[in-house]
Amino acid sequence: MGTGRLTGFSDGIIAIAITIMALELRLPAGSGSTNLLARLPVLFSYVLSFIYLGIYWSNHHNLFQAVERVNGAAL
Repeated sequence: MGTGRLTGFSDGIIAIAITIMALELRLPAGSGSTNLLARLPVLFSYVLSFIYLGIYWSNHHNLFQAVERVNGAAL
């Protein structure tokens, strides 16, 4: 079987992971800069996680450009 089903499945999983990450982001309690600065570590960890997932997704697609077929063991 071709690799289309496996790459489509992995795209869906990564999209769900990014969506769940985005749902966990919360607005600061107030409108002051101190409240925003208090949320900065959470935002920074979200950005790093998003970059990590993007790199993983890109590497996964590059890997499966070289694969011609997938068997049941790979699935």
